[in-house]
Amino acid sequence: MLSATQLLENLLGRARGATGTETVALTAAHGRVLAAPQISSITVPPLDNSAMDGYAVRLADVPCVGVRLPVSQRILAGAVGQPLAAGTAARIFTGAPVPAGADAVLMQEDCMAEGEAVWINKVPRPGENIRRAGEDIKAGAQILAAGTRFTAAEMGLAASVGLAELPVFKRLKVACFFTGDELVAPGSPLAPGQIYNSNRYTLAGLIHDLGCELVDLGIVPDTLEATETALAGAASIADVVITSGGVSVGEADYVKSAVEKLGRIEMWKVAMKPGKPVVYGQVDKADFIGLPGNPVSAFVTFCLFVRPFLLKRMGVADVLYRAFAVQADFAWPRPGTRREFLRARLQPNGKLALFPNQSSGVLTSCAWADGLADIAIGETVQPGDRVRFIPFSELLK
Repeated sequence: MLSATQLLENLLGRARGATGTETVALTAAHGRVLAAPQISSITVPPLDNSAMDGYAVRLADVPCVGVRLPVSQRILAGAVGQPLAAGTAARIFTGAPVPAGADAVLMQEDCMAEGEAVWINKVPRPGENIRRAGEDIKAGAQILAAGTRFTAAEMGLAASVGLAELPVFKRLKVACFFTGDELVAPGSPLAPGQIYNSNRYTLAGLIHDLGCELVDLGIVPDTLEATETALAGAASIADVVITSGGVSVGEADYVKSAVEKLGRIEMWKVAMKPGKPVVYGQVDKADFIGLPGNPVSAFVTFCLFVRPFLLKRMGVADVLYRAFAVQADFAWPRPGTRREFLRARLQPNGKLALFPNQSSGVLTSCAWADGLADIAIGETVQPGDRVRFIPFSELLK
């Protein structure tokens, strides 16, 4: 069996980068991956401007507290004032350009207006409350690198330099199907021995959140012929095919056999818990990833392995998640022979608690947790020990 680290490294080594591109409006860029670096044609901010509502003054005119200055002008955001005359102050508002000659802006709480004059109750510091031209972005600077995945912050940044359209990689097409005669779609009554197909909705949500184009092929009957037909059809239309179930060693596990017949298996089994039976291979030109059927196993292996793989195939530059050392509020006295990823939650005291039932069939553990405690092979944990914690904020964004 591969270790979890080896599986991730091997998957990323096989992930072909995105090639096809298209141009989209900035309003449609959320979740898309930038195909070319973006350079600012302007300086941001374009002029020195006020960080506060207050009064622009010359330092030389305010040598001490208690100075009274006539207000010579009023400058709103979007307007440009006149050079500040010596011995006067300018009423100025947040974002308004600082008039030439002014050395500082005093916030209005440090001043007292009196008719057409103002009393200054604080000696200003040089540059106080002035945002300098170009302190955010200088003309000609790269603001976004190729491979950037757009969130709200990147969209705002692009807008701040006037970019209305962006070159992005085309969406990755991911086809999914699910095997198991025991599976039933929600909304239908359950016959004895049947269960609802939760993995279909878990994986659909995970794939949708990545910004991929999902082709949902639903439930496939547990026969080799039906599995081969579904697999061939999926591989003909998608960049990546993902299945859940049928990749173990049971007599009714046909997915692995179908992949071997139509393509090839390159990796199988990982020394981790939950999620041992993970398969990677290729069918026609499509990548194939087979996930376990147990719901927690499918969720965890997708987050740890499939997500980084898909991100790299989408063209994202930085695909690896981060882990943090966190103090345990639990004991894990049994050293395991496989690396374990335990559903855990950060408590108000900053320590990690475990969900009481770590079975791979207990999906409530994933909804309850806010991350995974990563326990190495042979590692034991006592309360107070520091453990490796991978928050879901690193795995679900």
